[in-house]
Amino acid sequence: MRARSRELPWVPGVILGALVIAAVFAPYLAPQSPTEGDITQKLIPPVWMERGDWEHPLGTDRFGRDVLSRVIYGSRISLLVSLIAIGVAGTLGTVLGLISGYRGGLTDSVLMRLTDVALSLPLILIAVVLVAVSEPSFRNVTLVIALLLWPRFARQIRGETLGIKEHDFVALAVVAGRSSAWIIRRHIFPNVVPTLLVISTLQVGYVILLEGTLSFLGVGVPPPNPAWGLMIADGRGFLATAWWISLFPGLAMLLTVLAVNLMGDWLRDHLDPKLRQLGSRAAEPEAAAVEPAGHPVGEAGAGGATARADS
Repeated sequence: MRARSRELPWVPGVILGALVIAAVFAPYLAPQSPTEGDITQKLIPPVWMERGDWEHPLGTDRFGRDVLSRVIYGSRISLLVSLIAIGVAGTLGTVLGLISGYRGGLTDSVLMRLTDVALSLPLILIAVVLVAVSEPSFRNVTLVIALLLWPRFARQIRGETLGIKEHDFVALAVVAGRSSAWIIRRHIFPNVVPTLLVISTLQVGYVILLEGTLSFLGVGVPPPNPAWGLMIADGRGFLATAWWISLFPGLAMLLTVLAVNLMGDWLRDHLDPKLRQLGSRAAEPEAAAVEPAGHPVGEAGAGGATARADS
């Protein structure tokens, strides 16, 4: 079995780099306004089709808004929702996971039962209800996603903490009279950071899909904001005649989620010491099978056996 490659996957890296550049420099990259349209320019096809023009390379929607500009600005919405939601959920989940894993006892039981309840909830249904009740907006969508995401961080960080607190350096800190807060801050938290980074990376794609789903259902980022899910919903009635309205935002979402998942998988392999050791052991048999030229394994063994027999 070949060892898994630890080289940086450049294709997902290029896609994510393009996403970040598009989100940061959207006002300079977008050829048109993402929210203002011209009804006389509605449903113009992409530039490579008949009636297409370079003023709207990916065409326009039913309100005459430029699809390329909306896709570029949509990357900004997806990136902001992901960063804010994961930041809030990661902070809350990490704090609760550290406290639960280190304190144990009743504290651990109560926090983990709350986590189990939160993990058992149907996320899409709960998100739709919460956003609908609180009025759809960028802020409400972000907060709802964060509130639904924290149990994943809490459960994983708690498991890591249970193993780390059994190490000798934690026991020595306890003997030295250090407080629980000091031990968690100086010894346990730095050791769970790699796991936290991997979880955060893997959740980016999930948050983008969840935000897109809410926007598609009409309870996400409200129009005329150029959210990818909202753009897909706008074009679903024109799939037979103006397929580009839904295709390009859907393609952008697909490539982004795929790139994020591949990058998260690489990051997990790179940071997880167990996977690194597994890869090293898998590489050892291949290295052992390679012998210097002119000394095949079979001939060396036969020659040694013949020499022993002669003696």
